[in-house]
Amino acid sequence: QVRLVESGGGVVQAGGSLTLSCVPYGLKVSDHQMAWFRQAPGKEREFVAAYTLGLYYGDFVKGRFTINKDNAANTASLQMNSLTPEDTATYFCAASKKAFWKGVARTVAEYDYWGHGTQVTVSS
Repeated sequence: QVRLVESGGGVVQAGGSLTLSCVPYGLKVSDHQMAWFRQAPGKEREFVAAYTLGLYYGDFVKGRFTINKDNAANTASLQMNSLTPEDTATYFCAASKKAFWKGVARTVAEYDYWGHGTQVTVSS
């Protein structure tokens, strides 16, 4: 059974940084597109970043976040800098079986496995 477990969320002041981690069980990150999404209260789940043959980011990231994938350790992470209150949301790790050569998976529907999420709160 596949599980994705996120950690690293918390409360941080505006301008601060956080690193989110994702540990998958029953799944190899090397075989999957790995991504982070986020969802704020009352809003739809939003694409943040994906790691496939390249690195892809949502438009709002503007160079502040870095997604990483460690095939040897079988983990994924999201380094977030210059956080603002607008970044407050629950952040989800996701894995897609979409073949890398078919292009980056950016939508919720393209992801097959999800973690339960980790809360990030940025105070002003």
